[in-house]
Formats: sequence, structure tokens, C-alpha cells
Amino acid sequence: MPKGILFHGPPGTGKTLAAKAIANESGARFYAQSASAFVEMFAGLGAARIRKLFQEARKNAPSIVFIDELDAVGQARSGHSFNREQDQTLNQLLVELDGFGPRDQVVVMAASNRLQDLDPALLRPGRFDRQIFIQAPDLKGRRAILDVHTRGKPMDKDVDLESVARQTAGLTGADLANICNEAAIAAGRKDRKTVTQKDFDYALERVVAGLQQRRVVTDKEKRILAYHEGGHALVSHLVGNQPEKATIIARGTALGYVLHLPEEERYLETKEELLDWMVMALAGRAAEQLVFGRVTNGAANDLEKVTQIARAMVFEWGMGESVTSRTMRADNYALSEETKRLRDTEQAYLTDHAYLEAQRLLAKHRVALDRIAAALLDRETLAREELAELFVGVEQDSHSSDSVGVVRALGADPTG
Repeated sequence: MPKGILFHGPPGTGKTLAAKAIANESGARFYAQSASAFVEMFAGLGAARIRKLFQEARKNAPSIVFIDELDAVGQARSGHSFNREQDQTLNQLLVELDGFGPRDQVVVMAASNRLQDLDPALLRPGRFDRQIFIQAPDLKGRRAILDVHTRGKPMDKDVDLESVARQTAGLTGADLANICNEAAIAAGRKDRKTVTQKDFDYALERVVAGLQQRRVVTDKEKRILAYHEGGHALVSHLVGNQPEKATIIARGTALGYVLHLPEEERYLETKEELLDWMVMALAGRAAEQLVFGRVTNGAANDLEKVTQIARAMVFEWGMGESVTSRTMRADNYALSEETKRLRDTEQAYLTDHAYLEAQRLLAKHRVALDRIAAALLDRETLAREELAELFVGVEQDSHSSDSVGVVRALGADPTG
């Protein structure tokens, strides 16, 4: 048996839930404790609590000790650490992990969202040497999770959980549980006896984009919003990513947004697809510039996401133009100032290129942009079918025909 098992992965994927399931199935005595409970301002208290926990576990073996959010005490130590209490607590945990003999019948489990921040001494063989990555579920997993969370809820005949599972690529188990709960709440508010597909559509949008809000905007602002979101929607179509919905009704912090719901699992993105996504994200800002001759602060979220993607392309994925940026990750080396300047220049080039491409596409299809903006001003929200009608006669105009947003721009594209 491994002495230590560490669950790691994004929040909401079920790390703690997996530990609870193991406790139930194993029949062993289960001791669960949050790592934050060991963090004290008084020297020695954290270490004493760890000793007491492991003494109890040994006395009642076979047993499982589970430590949640391990990074609260297990963060990597530096050579200039001044937190004596945290160091003492971590050292005691390391000693306890090493102190088990083959007959102790005690297994230590832990969970963390940030494996890269943990002290290397925790991860060496003999301690947490069995590391299990728990990622967001695939299509089959999402379908099974939806079955679990709809159990006991009266479902209408028109509910298609397979479709919901396909539209929630990238979402975690916690997100799916929230969607089922929001759908049931929506049905209750409408005094319906069953949960319908419309309730799930509302819940999915609620979780991805935020709570719908009615804000008073001037006619001038409304027109700017219509062209901003119209630009996103039009360029999305041009790069081959059909939008699910476009609206100028506020949700969360966004005054309007374009919603994309991927229907397939994607784990790899080409450079061309990433560039297409950047063009799509910058289309709102480009539309403002094209139509009004000036820009607003409504593209803050778009700019943040584009910057993240451009930086990752150059600094992490080796998608720059120079040999240097294609062969070396910046975060792993001490780089010269010249190399840093080169990478910053390449990052800026990718962003500038995407913005110019967005401007070119919108100028070429200005008639379609005006048509979409007019429809948004008139109806405020355009569904997939309504957008498809407005796109008639507008052919795709990009090198990538299968672009799906990365990060969680897979869902909403809110432009606050």
C-alpha cells in the first residue's frame, strides 16, 4: 500500500468527495481534518495537533487520515522563511508521514488545488508518493453526475440530460450540481410541477454568465453595447464558432455578452485556433472603434483574457515566431533582458495582429454588423436560430473553421 495519497486538481472536481467515498467503502476508521485547523499563531500548537491526530489514528488502526486543503500548511519553504510556526507544523507532518512502519495500517490522504506550491519534501517517495490528478469530468462523467443530481427531482419528458452534458464541457461536478439546483429553483419560481428543458437552459446560462440584472442604460450606451456584442457575434460566426446567444441585457458584472456552448471535448488547440479566439474576443472593441471612432471601458474582460492567451502562447506553448520563443519556456529559466524584450514584443505582436484582423473582418462585413446591431437594439436578446438567420449570406472568412474558446471562455464571453 502507498503510505500517502494526494488528490490534486481544479476546485470543484470532487477531491474531498472521493475521500468521503473511500472512507465509506473501506470500512476503516476515518479521520478528516482541514489543514487550516493546524495553523495557529502560538508556536507549537499546530505541531501538537498533528501529533495528537496521528496518535489517535494509530491507536484505532486500520484507519485513514484525510487532510483537506493541504497547501495551508504544506507550502514550499524558502531559504528566507520567517514563519517559524508554519515551518514547525510542516516539519511535524513530515515526521509523522515518515514514521509509519509496515504494520501500522494507517493510510494518509490529502487534497490540494495547487500541487506546484507544495513543499518538495511532501511529495518525495515514502510520503505523498501516490498523486492522483482529478480533472473536470468528460462527457460520460458529466452525464452520470447529472443523473445523480437530478435524482429525486421531478423531470419533464422534454429534458435531455445528454444535451446538457454536451453543452457543459469544461465544467466541474460542483458546477453541474449547481446547474441542477438552479433549474429546480427556476421551475419552483414558475410554479411548475416538473423541471423542464427551458429551466436547464436558464440554469446553464445563469451558472456560466451570472445572474440577470436590469440596469438603466442610456440610448447611447445601448447602441454602443449593441455594436460591441454584434461584433463579437459576427466574428464568432466568421471564424467558425457559432454563438449560442447574444444579448445586451446585463448578467453579473457584464453589461452584455455572447454565449458559446461547446458540444465536444477539446484538449488541444492549434496556434491558428488560438489566434481566431483572440480575434473573436477583440471584435467588440474593434466594432466600437469602427462605428464610433472611439472606444469604451466595456472591453476590460476581453482584454484580460486576450493578454492571458497571448502570454501563454509565447511564454508557455512555444508559439512565437523566433527560434528562442519556440524552444524555451520563460518561467523555467533566468532570461536575459534582450530575450525578455523579444518575448514581450512577440506577445504584443500577436495581440496587435488579432485586433487588426478583427477590424478587417468587421469592415468587410459592415452591412451584416449593422443588421445584427439593429436586431439587438430591437429585441435585446438573439437566440442561436435568430443569429443564424442574420448570418445568411455571410460566409466564413478565416483560416480556422473549428475554433473553440480556451480557458473558460468556453462559456460566456462577458464584456463588462
